[in-house]
Amino acid sequence: MTAGGVLVTGASGFIGRDLVRRLAAAGWHVRAAARDPATVQTGPRVETAVLPDLSRPVEWAPLLGGMTHVVHLAGIAHATRSIPEATYRAVNAEAVGTLAAASKSAGIERVVMVSSIRAQCGACAEGVVTEADAPRPDDAYGRAKLAGEQYLAEALAGSDTGWCVLRPVLVYGPGVKGNMAALARLARLPLPLPLGALGARRSLLGLANLAAAVEHALVSPAASRRVFLLADPDPMTVPAIVTAMRVGLGRARGIVPVPLAPLRFAARLAGRAAAWQRIAGDLVVSTAALEASGWIPVENACDGIVGWMREAR
Repeated sequence: MTAGGVLVTGASGFIGRDLVRRLAAAGWHVRAAARDPATVQTGPRVETAVLPDLSRPVEWAPLLGGMTHVVHLAGIAHATRSIPEATYRAVNAEAVGTLAAASKSAGIERVVMVSSIRAQCGACAEGVVTEADAPRPDDAYGRAKLAGEQYLAEALAGSDTGWCVLRPVLVYGPGVKGNMAALARLARLPLPLPLGALGARRSLLGLANLAAAVEHALVSPAASRRVFLLADPDPMTVPAIVTAMRVGLGRARGIVPVPLAPLRFAARLAGRAAAWQRIAGDLVVSTAALEASGWIPVENACDGIVGWMREAR
């Protein structure tokens, strides 16, 4: 297939910057839309555009003109209690609905929405999570993401414009923030780390596998009008994550086991109980449905983390 023109919203973000580069390298003509286009790296087959404020009504037609596909990344990217639920809903749900309706009018072939695992479940889950499980988001961010998915499907039902939703787990790679950045900082410390007793398993997602999934979702007939969970193969424990980071940095493993109770207590005293839950609780997702549709992972999580940290030395 000859790649067409793809509008990428949220092109200046952590995921967007990497995805724009990879799509252009794969032969797509990319219209990279961001609130500040000057922050988008341009190059062959990349043009920039201004992304309006998604909390207000958006005129999507100018952004869609001449495009054949859409990848929607833009929105509020993290869960926090400081943002009202109505704002989450306006940006992460209602704007998706208007984009879908405009895409239908513009004759777009397919819209890919990069949603979140938080539309499926909370920060932790018992057992292996699959798309067959009823969605149970537990915060405003997750509820808005799920509503956005529903708006997308409803707006494009019965039309010639296809859609696909990807629900990625925690993403890592150059420029990541949050918990993975904190672990990377810990891995750089020239000290043994008392993390050896943390046995919870977490699914992770590298930028390379995310981009491969987006490219698949854009064109595969088997991916049309489907919702998929997205992760690297092989979930990892926190000790395994830090070990992979240190391997990438060319350092010794330096992980020692200590009882979890003091660490849990210290996290609560520091007001980091939620962060502790994410570290100490399981969240493993199945990608069997996406793989059955034809997606082929590029690498497993361990190799992805080692490679990321080698580049970051």
